[in-house]
Amino acid sequence: MHILHIISSPRAGASFSIKLGNGLVGKLLAAYPGSTVRVRDLAAGPFPHLEESHLDAFNAPAEAYSPAQQAAVRHSDEAIAEVQWADVIVIGVPMYNFNIPSTLKAWIDHIARARITFRYTAGGPEGLVHGKKVYLAAASGGIYSRGPGAANDFAIPYLKNILGFLGMHDVTVVRVEGTKIAGVQDQALEKALNSFVVEAPQPV
Repeated sequence: MHILHIISSPRAGASFSIKLGNGLVGKLLAAYPGSTVRVRDLAAGPFPHLEESHLDAFNAPAEAYSPAQQAAVRHSDEAIAEVQWADVIVIGVPMYNFNIPSTLKAWIDHIARARITFRYTAGGPEGLVHGKKVYLAAASGGIYSRGPGAANDFAIPYLKNILGFLGMHDVTVVRVEGTKIAGVQDQALEKALNSFVVEAPQPV
C-alpha cells in the first residue's frame, strides 16, 4: 500500500499533529507490512500561495503551456501526482485560530485543479479523485470535538468538504485535543492513538 503523510506544522518534534500523524502511519505499517510511505513536509518545503501566474496556467490548455506556465504548475503537478499515487493519505491538521495553517491551505489550492481533480458537469461539480482513504490527524490546545468549542472548529468541516468535493469521501478524523488543558494534556496523545482503528479504503 502507498501511504502519503502530509505534515503542515512548523513545530517539528514538539508538534502533536506530527506525533499523531507518525503514530497513525506506524499503525498502518503494522497492519500493512511492506507498505511505502512518502512524507510531504509543507513546513520545510512550503508550496507558494496562488498568484496570477498560477491561475493563468491552471486555466490554460497543457499542450499550449509556455515555459513560464510550465514552471507555474510544477508544484501543483507534483502534489497531484503524490495524491494519485497514494492509497491512504494521512494529513496532519494543527488548529491555528480555529482553522488550518496557511501551508496546508496552499497545498489544497494546488491539488484542486479543474479538469484534473474535479470538473463541472451539467449536473454540478464532480470530484475525480477516487479510491483514497484519508485520515485527518487533528491537534488542538482546546476541546473542539464536542461542547461549546465545536462551533469554532472550521478546520475539520472545511477539510471534509473540500476533500469530498475532489472525490475523497472516505475521511476519518482522529483528534488529539486538550493539549493545553491541565488534567487532559498528559493523556491526550495516548487517548487519540488508542482510539485509532485501521480501516481499509472503501471500494470505488
